[in-house]
Amino acid sequence: MTDTVGVPGATQPNAGRQWRTHRPNEERVVRLLGTLVAAGAALPLGYLIWQVYELGWSDVRTILTSGNTWRLLADTLQLTIAVTAAAVTIAVPLAWLTTRTDLPFRPLWVILTALPLAIPTYVGSFAMIGALGPRGMLQSWLEPLGVERLPSIYGFGGTFIVLTLFTYPYVLLPVRAAYRRLDPSLEEASRTLGQGSFTTFVRVVVPQLRPSIVAGALLVALYTLSDFGAVSMLRYPTLTRAIYNRLQGALDPGAAAVLGLVLVALTLLVFGAEQRFRGREQIYRLHGSGARRSRPIRLGRWRWVAFGACTTLVTVALVVPLVVIGYWLWRGARAGESVLPDLDLVANSLQASALGALLTVAAAWPIALLSVRYRSRLSRLVERLAWSGYALPGVVVAFSLVFFGAQHLTWAYQTMWMLVFAYVVLFLPQAIGAMRSSLLQITPSLEEASRLLGSGSVDTFRRIVVPLTRPGVLAGGALVFLTCMKELPATLLLAPTGFDTLATRLWNAHNEAFLARAAAPAIGLVLLSSVPMAFLVLHETQRSQSDANAIAGAPATETSTR
Repeated sequence: MTDTVGVPGATQPNAGRQWRTHRPNEERVVRLLGTLVAAGAALPLGYLIWQVYELGWSDVRTILTSGNTWRLLADTLQLTIAVTAAAVTIAVPLAWLTTRTDLPFRPLWVILTALPLAIPTYVGSFAMIGALGPRGMLQSWLEPLGVERLPSIYGFGGTFIVLTLFTYPYVLLPVRAAYRRLDPSLEEASRTLGQGSFTTFVRVVVPQLRPSIVAGALLVALYTLSDFGAVSMLRYPTLTRAIYNRLQGALDPGAAAVLGLVLVALTLLVFGAEQRFRGREQIYRLHGSGARRSRPIRLGRWRWVAFGACTTLVTVALVVPLVVIGYWLWRGARAGESVLPDLDLVANSLQASALGALLTVAAAWPIALLSVRYRSRLSRLVERLAWSGYALPGVVVAFSLVFFGAQHLTWAYQTMWMLVFAYVVLFLPQAIGAMRSSLLQITPSLEEASRLLGSGSVDTFRRIVVPLTRPGVLAGGALVFLTCMKELPATLLLAPTGFDTLATRLWNAHNEAFLARAAAPAIGLVLLSSVPMAFLVLHETQRSQSDANAIAGAPATETSTR
């Protein structure tokens, strides 16, 4: 995340100025609300720890030292490392091609290369199985030629391909935004001093991109650790799949709790590695030329090679899944299945995702205000507790809430509010990050002037804070809506009885081997997810352009990358 600091008239006026905290009543209300939200977000983790404590050390040790647990741990780590490395390998060159070169149709590739993020990994897995699996499209085409069996797509290979293709945009988007903000004069100075293109890239560009690369790699690693749909459909043994099987098949909540804590430990290990690689780097722009656009690099004879590479990637990650879904939709129509997704499923998906986004944004307000306006040890603790749910995979959060609700909150068990609460716990940090960035860009004097003119706290918040933070709030809400729409394990375990969504219907149809029946929910998910995804891409593009314009008009700029 890049925050601009110290530019008169730019978008970061409060960086060098402290917010006044002489309104104790307002501060107490914000602290109370923030503490309640943080306690709710930390509930699944606390309950998971309590479950393991009640199990007893001897049983815990037996589970931890079993060979099956170690195999699951090794397989999960192998997949996470491979997918993260592949996503970075794809995204960094792609970000360079779509921001710094004369790539043909470059604006189009900016949008198309980000759209695979709108396809849930379990939809991508369904598409791969429908194309390359037994009785899939390719095998049906090759049968007249005598090909009766294709190599299996199940296991590590297929899972690795699917997760890489649909998670690399997590790295692409922040790295592309960082490329737009780079100061081209640093690279020009390096070349003036006799350094070549490769040396300049390694010694000048990469250190500036590293925070964004590491942040994107963290998201990919966390997503891979928590993924349930792809690993289950493609039958790859990971901790998330084992936890779900312990709950649904073996009915062994104790073992599920222990495996859940192992998964939490892995997540904390990933967070620690991210902090170590990122460090405490600071990137400074010392003059307005930082906003000057660099000249597009001419690719020469490699221009159409790069075009072909982008075409291949978008074809595999975007066109092929849509074609496969369309093929099975056509086959389903011939067999009498509905071509359009059930309107009840669409309405349920929209209802759950919209409620999740609205309540998550509402819950994020006191945490964001605490972290910006009322900094203290309590605010730091509250913010960390609010992030604890993000460190938990959806299957772990759902498992904790299933047993907590069944034992202590029977009135809320298997209700819409329990499902929405799970969404809030899982995706609260996404809203906090977007809103915090917007709050940091509000000039303190604006609110002070409003109060001097006689407006109260509520009026000032409604007339000053809300309009100025609206872009960040909308972006955070769109991101939460997108992830709620795609969330599978929490929806499977916590949805009310008889409450089906597009995600759960697709899952059930796949488990019953009705690929044609799964096609309509799959296309519905992709279409609904594409709307917030397109909004996020356009928002990021406009924000990068406005940041550049603001910096261009400033006499001196200091940019801090944290």
